[in-house]
Amino acid sequence: MARKLDIETYNAKRDFTKTKEPKGRTAKAKGNSFVVQKHDASRLHWDFRLEMDGVLKSWAVPKGPSLDPGQNRLAIRTEDHPLDYGTFEGTIPKGEYGGGTVMLWDRGTWIPEPGKDPRKTIEEGHLHFRLEGERMHGDWVMFRLKGKPGDKSEPWMLKKVTDEFANPEQGDALVDECVTSVTTGRSMAEIASGADVWKSNRDGQKGGRAKKKPAVGPPEFRDPQLATLVDEVPSGNEWIHEYKYDGYRLLIATGEGSATAWTRNGKDWTDKFRSLVRAAAKLPAGCLLDGEAVALGENGKPDFQLLQSTLKGSDADLAFYAFDLLVDQGEDITALPNLERKERLAALLKGVPAPLIYGDHVVGKGEALFQAICKEGGEGIISKKASAPYRGTRSRCWLKIKCIQRSEFVIVGWSESEKRRSFRSLLLAVNEDGKLTYAGKVGTGFNAKSMEELLALMEPLAVAKAAVEVPRAERRGAHWIEPKLVAEIAYTEFTSDGVLRHPSFIALREDKPAKQVVREKPQKLKSSAKKGEHPTAESFGIKITNPDRIIYPEGNITKGALADYYAAIDPLIMVDAARRPMTLIRCPQGRSKKCFFQKHDAGTMGEHVKHVPVKEKDGEVQDYLYFDDVRGLLSCVQMGAIEFHGWGSRIDPLENPDRLVFDLDPDVGLDFAKVKEAAVRLRALLGDLGLTTFPLLSGGKGIHVVVPLDAIRDWPTVKSFAERFTRAIAQAEPQMFTANIRKVERKGRIFLDWLRNQRGATAVMPYSARAREGAPVAAPIAWEELEKYQGGNHFSITDADELLDRASSKVLAGWGQANQALPDL
Repeated sequence: MARKLDIETYNAKRDFTKTKEPKGRTAKAKGNSFVVQKHDASRLHWDFRLEMDGVLKSWAVPKGPSLDPGQNRLAIRTEDHPLDYGTFEGTIPKGEYGGGTVMLWDRGTWIPEPGKDPRKTIEEGHLHFRLEGERMHGDWVMFRLKGKPGDKSEPWMLKKVTDEFANPEQGDALVDECVTSVTTGRSMAEIASGADVWKSNRDGQKGGRAKKKPAVGPPEFRDPQLATLVDEVPSGNEWIHEYKYDGYRLLIATGEGSATAWTRNGKDWTDKFRSLVRAAAKLPAGCLLDGEAVALGENGKPDFQLLQSTLKGSDADLAFYAFDLLVDQGEDITALPNLERKERLAALLKGVPAPLIYGDHVVGKGEALFQAICKEGGEGIISKKASAPYRGTRSRCWLKIKCIQRSEFVIVGWSESEKRRSFRSLLLAVNEDGKLTYAGKVGTGFNAKSMEELLALMEPLAVAKAAVEVPRAERRGAHWIEPKLVAEIAYTEFTSDGVLRHPSFIALREDKPAKQVVREKPQKLKSSAKKGEHPTAESFGIKITNPDRIIYPEGNITKGALADYYAAIDPLIMVDAARRPMTLIRCPQGRSKKCFFQKHDAGTMGEHVKHVPVKEKDGEVQDYLYFDDVRGLLSCVQMGAIEFHGWGSRIDPLENPDRLVFDLDPDVGLDFAKVKEAAVRLRALLGDLGLTTFPLLSGGKGIHVVVPLDAIRDWPTVKSFAERFTRAIAQAEPQMFTANIRKVERKGRIFLDWLRNQRGATAVMPYSARAREGAPVAAPIAWEELEKYQGGNHFSITDADELLDRASSKVLAGWGQANQALPDL
């Protein structure tokens, strides 16, 4: 029999002196409506409601409806709701039952299966009906699962019937593509920022004043995400594309009636952009916006030289194009997918006048946008993975494609002019392979005023000797300066000698230090099969000593080859490894000799290996190592590191994990087919809780099941969930799983290692090499292809090309990316 989930249950769960939700009552039966409300409460779900006998029979569907008849979607039966509830869209305050944002996602009528009485069949545990909604159509079935004694919930399944409205190839099309309200057209973010809130307001009286929110301070500076230069526009709807603005990158933090502007390197430029800061100060406190400050010319387009003049006192219209939101009124949303952050940003800036402008985008159609921008003389576009979180480092989740070549160069000197000009040309250099390299000279693009200003800046930096090797013919009449000034230069190409062809001066760059100016070479959007085209460790300025030392004797694989593998897969491994406390497995003499763990660094690893203070169990504070980019990782390889094992959290926030990892560790001799079977079972069990999971070949004998999280819950909560979940399924399915770490307890079973999900514990990073025979690597795979693999060590460091190709293919699209809250157990 079904549980007692009638309207009295609805009333019992609510204190109507504290909420304005409609009080539950059974209305006269008047129709057969249905409604679906997208509800972002403790975790996102879709509330599916069918009108029956004057109430709305209700189920919570964690993953939303699927159009694939082969997919069953868990639907937890909830209490009946009053019919009035079916028209609500807005927010329920936090702290109240069901607190969160509610969207009216679909509505229409439902028609029971002919000849069947739904009042009877719902009690029997099954329903068959046809929907005529604005989004959901055709035949559907629901059936109740057999519960266990003591179950607190009543699980059902919602399934699409095969008909003309089914879509086996794109089962998630509805939940992925339908992201606005059917009544107001608003997104979840727009609803959350709107005024329709069920507040505490007795008797429904008007004029009730909501409690004032606690003050939120301005967010601190954080490193911005940077784009990788590539040679073509990525295709597909998983990419969004934005205009590449010609200005200064800024991060703007808002406080109570105040704001601060930082450059990409953390310089406080509030005084330089007073008009933008004044406008941002009117936004809600506790926001951190990422965008570009530009000066608009007479044609309304960004003009970088005009921006330079404006910062020196000239008049021009300044604007701030905001294209990302990192913190929303005190809430860190960097873990959200790109599109959801942009929804929040659009809601924040809705109705806000210039100079704050929402940086719009297009979904797909990147090549058409690129061609149109180039035709108008624009600089290019930025392409971003729609589902990717925000990471404060350079990655291939953000790509830049340029119409014209334009980069920064270090000024190392100037040559005298035979005329009355201040100088004839500037001598340029760029950091390449760890040192400054001569890049040619530029003698066009100046006017009299800019030449005078440049000369005034260069003369105090005069030195006797050039900072770079310069061809003899270029030295004649040259004046050398310290390599501190950075110029932006437009050019057509580099010659075979590494010298600029047809260069033209654009402006000085005051926001970028000379040491960060490197020669930027466009990467292939899709990796080449030619090994020589991959970057090497030295490409990143990291010198590998003893590169010919054999690290893997069984394959004669050297330390240099290992370093070059990591350099090649930089855009893949750093997605997970960047800014995460790291434990290394170091094998200085090779994997067959002595190896040891290391999680602290006394400063011997080099400048690119950073430290974060961590309070340990005994109360002592220790510096744990981490790195921002692949230079830090390669510095560790130089010191003998092979494996990289990371915490379940980033350094910020350190105390809030952004992933769960379940390591399926089989008993000795257990066939890998059993491990695969267990992984699929684990996926289903976690999926029943509304969690999306991703499989990882461990590089050893097992599989890791990775569960991305929204970095909201703390370590004790995450650990408790992992332990309770593991012990429950080990008890329910003892023939397959054990939660006991002792090997003697396995006996043909698989140890489900939940211990990795506690503070200080680590798990191997995706794409990390393993110190095992054959130089295997931990490799992401898709659930759909799991069956074909015969072991957890299928890929090795010799497969860099294949790993790069796979990462950009459809099969691994969105791997490891899901913004989801940890459910209650």
